[in-house]
Amino acid sequence: MCRAVDLQQAVLAKNDASARTLRTRLTERGTTVVNLLSSPGSGKTALLERELLLARERSVPVAALTADLATENDATRLARSGVPVKQVLTDGLCHLEAGMLAGHLVGWLPDDTRVLFVENVGNLVCPASYDLGETLRVVLASVTEGEDKPLKYPTAFGLAQLVLVTKTDIADAVDFDETAFRANVERVNPGVEVVLTSARDGRGVGALLDRTLAAAAGATPHVPVMARRSVDSHDHAHPHDHPHPGAGLGVVEGVGADGHGPLAAPRP
Repeated sequence: MCRAVDLQQAVLAKNDASARTLRTRLTERGTTVVNLLSSPGSGKTALLERELLLARERSVPVAALTADLATENDATRLARSGVPVKQVLTDGLCHLEAGMLAGHLVGWLPDDTRVLFVENVGNLVCPASYDLGETLRVVLASVTEGEDKPLKYPTAFGLAQLVLVTKTDIADAVDFDETAFRANVERVNPGVEVVLTSARDGRGVGALLDRTLAAAAGATPHVPVMARRSVDSHDHAHPHDHPHPGAGLGVVEGVGADGHGPLAAPRP
């Protein structure tokens, strides 16, 4: 058991190093990364499509990378917004890792990208432990998932810097208890902002983009208590502090787009 734990910590430590490098490089080029986590079927893709359309209307240079075990359905949907979109198929891996993300950005991410939205694999367990070099970590939950979702997945919600509730247009139909949900979020992540949204009727659309642009402009995102405790205990299952500027996007930890081989040459 101890050996297994040591191996897991080593994997997470390597990922953290890759994430710090990637975060620094993206910050230098002026790109803010948003890591979106949720369960399957939360409405994450529908809401993100609305946010991408809004960004385009506002002339904000954005891009989106979406990860799934199989199919390119989400990328096809997001591409309708007219912004650069890339699909990553993880071939069974339940999460993205920083080195994998870096490999997929080389040669694809436009130089003028101000915001990169990363739609992580639909899963609230594995992705919660992997820093992707993001500036903002967002967790989404639909009104159909139950008010106790934050208590069932305390790491995911406990490390969130923003929580979005989706599908609020059907909240009454499913007897969603907003007060109970907010109380449960507060139990695992005191002080984090909770925003109600609906991709169907437009409620809360734009909040994600606004919070992201604020962070890009230098506003300090919410710092979860769990993240502060993790830093103190040297636990690697947490997002790190924001980086200092570094070099341009390039090779990170020798990990390729598939998570195994070397990266392509960095862009000049």
